[in-house]
Amino acid sequence: MACLFCRDLERTLDFRRSKYFEARSVAYYQVSTELAAQKNVDMERAKSDLEEHQLACASAAKARLSLSKVPEAGLDSNR
Repeated sequence: MACLFCRDLERTLDFRRSKYFEARSVAYYQVSTELAAQKNVDMERAKSDLEEHQLACASAAKARLSLSKVPEAGLDSNR
């Protein structure tokens, strides 16, 4: 994707997702789920920010359009 803002939002989402998974995997998660819950909220906000930007982003629209033109793998072309 050519949009720098999209790339930044994707990196943020990846970071937030990794922090959430990290919080879910630590031993004290059994005792305190608050940390994991906050990390989940952060991850969902980052995901929402990215999706919201992609709806208005011309670069993301072009990528969606090009993906929709790619034929699905495994389909018989004679049908």
